[in-house]
Amino acid sequence: MATIFSKIVSGEIPSYKCAENDKFYAFLDINPLVKGHTLVIPKKEVDYFFDLEDEELAEMQIFAKRVAAAIKAAFPCVKVGQAVLGLEVPHAHIHLIPMQNERDMLFNNPKLTFTKEEFQETARAIAAHFE
Repeated sequence: MATIFSKIVSGEIPSYKCAENDKFYAFLDINPLVKGHTLVIPKKEVDYFFDLEDEELAEMQIFAKRVAAAIKAAFPCVKVGQAVLGLEVPHAHIHLIPMQNERDMLFNNPKLTFTKEEFQETARAIAAHFE
């Protein structure tokens, strides 16, 4: 059975795409900790992040690095934090979170809500800086 993330990659479920290549897909978290909170996933369905082959893991990190640079350009911050949790969705993923301080990375913080238009504007801003 396909995961929700596989359905996002295939277009069955809409998302706010920030970046994409032939192997990876980046889109906004719909329950963000801060504005610009983005998820990076492999298009290939793999449950556990560390089950990715070494080469795929390295390529995913390099892709995530480029997405993080786009996030930082779109939403100036001290750093873009990275977290790998993967308990909620059985599909490997990286959270990229613009940080002003370490508290921005606390997953028990209240999640933000945005309108569809705000999400679209955020995704466009990141995509515009993705190289």
